[in-house]
Amino acid sequence: MLFNSFRFLVFLPVVLAIYYPLPHKAQNRFLLLASLFFYASWDWRFLAPLLMTTSIDFWCARCMGAIISVHGLTPARKPYLILSVVANLGLLGFFKYFDFFASSAGDLFRLFGGHLNPWTLRVILPVGISFYTFQALSYTIDVYRGQMHASSSYLDFLLAVLYFPHLVAGPIQRANSLLPQVTNPRHPTSEGILAGVHLITWGYFKKVYIADNLAPLVDQLFSLPHPGGFQALLAGYAFAFQIYCDFSGYTDIARGVAKLMGFEFMINFHLPYFSRNPKEFWSRWHISLSTWMRDYLYIPLGGGRRGRGRMFGNLMITMILAGLWHGAAWTFVLWGTYHGVLLVAYHALEPALSRAWSFRPRHLHGLFDLLCIAVFFHLTCYGWLIFRARSLGQLATMTAALTHPLQNLDLQLASRVAWLAAPLVLIQIIQGLSRRADFLSFRWVTLEVRAACYAVLSYVALFRGGAPKSFIYFQF
Repeated sequence: MLFNSFRFLVFLPVVLAIYYPLPHKAQNRFLLLASLFFYASWDWRFLAPLLMTTSIDFWCARCMGAIISVHGLTPARKPYLILSVVANLGLLGFFKYFDFFASSAGDLFRLFGGHLNPWTLRVILPVGISFYTFQALSYTIDVYRGQMHASSSYLDFLLAVLYFPHLVAGPIQRANSLLPQVTNPRHPTSEGILAGVHLITWGYFKKVYIADNLAPLVDQLFSLPHPGGFQALLAGYAFAFQIYCDFSGYTDIARGVAKLMGFEFMINFHLPYFSRNPKEFWSRWHISLSTWMRDYLYIPLGGGRRGRGRMFGNLMITMILAGLWHGAAWTFVLWGTYHGVLLVAYHALEPALSRAWSFRPRHLHGLFDLLCIAVFFHLTCYGWLIFRARSLGQLATMTAALTHPLQNLDLQLASRVAWLAAPLVLIQIIQGLSRRADFLSFRWVTLEVRAACYAVLSYVALFRGGAPKSFIYFQF
């Protein structure tokens, strides 16, 4: 069930109408049933592996909790963590990566003159498998570390994992944040409901008006067999705005729906295209994933505690695996590698850059910041070319075309992309300059004016939106 579908627009009011009058425990049980229905609307068969792994996680956490309560953080709890990790990553690997590695092995054999017909599964990928796998793993790892207590209620734990706003495309909610919200009574306030309406409206505007209208233009540009330099450049710009509005639009809708019920989700995007360097970008883009990779992969690998060389290696491993998390294709691996190289280069040059930065004239600080933002935005856009390319061959063709950036100049197509991106750019410039992340909530104006603004955004989304498209991150 897509957020931007008529079915969801019927589903949500029905859920809210039943949810509000119920007492806390009944609310939880009803939300669990609603979440199961929401996920089963894609394919009810995928409920089986989802319920299987969450059951294993719950049991493993209970066993680890019992051991810790008696013996403390002893090695006896490790087999239960291993079982949880193997169950979750095994499920993810089976559905998402088996065919990729099997096909890659066949290609490698053929490269050296051998012959291998790999056996592939050709199974449908369960929606959101990468998201709920990481959400569940954070729970068992935190219990293993002694950072949270194991849940005593299987149904509450199941709801924390399956809660429908975040189930299929995040944000990746940590159990230590969401589980207490499940177990404790929630009291939605008028301010929270108003904030939820704001997030939902702005999220739909970004997704339906900007991302869905950009989608056919992006498809057109990436379907060209021999794009000119300007077309390749425009493809990077267009997809940068499409994927941001698509994914952040989903996140805003998810956060808004959760607020309507008294839940609080973490912010997943914070003006990422205003970043001046790769380190800042990954503190602003898909924050729930970047912090998850930091806390459960980069730091356990050693982080930066064992010298710069080890830190660079840990950064590369983390980013390559982050790329692979996005999809089973070499373009995603290359995209993760690319961002890993940017991070390593930045950390290597950071001392020299800091010294050079200190000598810039005070009255030119803003100009230097704008220059850094512009340079890194273009580096990010090239990364999106890697991410979106259908093959390494297409990427090579588009990269070669970028050496002649004005070839096949198409101002009409450029103006269509600019027109669609303009509302987002304008709002975010105001947000950045005013340092008001809540700019579009219109809290300094009357309720009537605020309602009129929401009505305009809703009208544009409903009657000027593009053809409905599935959210890009559903495939991950």
